[in-house]
Amino acid sequence: MSNFYPSRLVDFCLHNAITPALNQVECNPFHQQFEAQKTMQECNVAMQSWASFGEGKNDIFTNPTIAQIAKNYNKSNAQVILRWLIQRQIIVIPKTTNKERMIENLNAFDFALNDKDMQTMASLESGNLFFSPIDVEMIKTLS
Repeated sequence: MSNFYPSRLVDFCLHNAITPALNQVECNPFHQQFEAQKTMQECNVAMQSWASFGEGKNDIFTNPTIAQIAKNYNKSNAQVILRWLIQRQIIVIPKTTNKERMIENLNAFDFALNDKDMQTMASLESGNLFFSPIDVEMIKTLS
């Protein structure tokens, strides 16, 4: 599935013999989806992040809070974001066509964020969506 809100996911799972294995939703430091993740876990549905880097908006790659965490681990902002998602047990498939960034992304598995840094990342929630699947005007621009 993609972009199923928690209420629709629960309804779907309650009324179908075969339930989804995965729900792909926007999830990044500025739109963290904690409640949606909780509902997915209750329905035994894995969460997969799209727009994990918020499509590069809101200066995510230079955000000073993320940069300070990254400095502590000798990592990039992107690696910290990927590690944060991985530690939240969210499936993440970062998009890049750049070989160096692919290698960098793979190096998100050789460290772990401590509890304090996980909490600091959680403090970045702003509700900013890159894309709202219920915004009719946004949908019209895609056609």
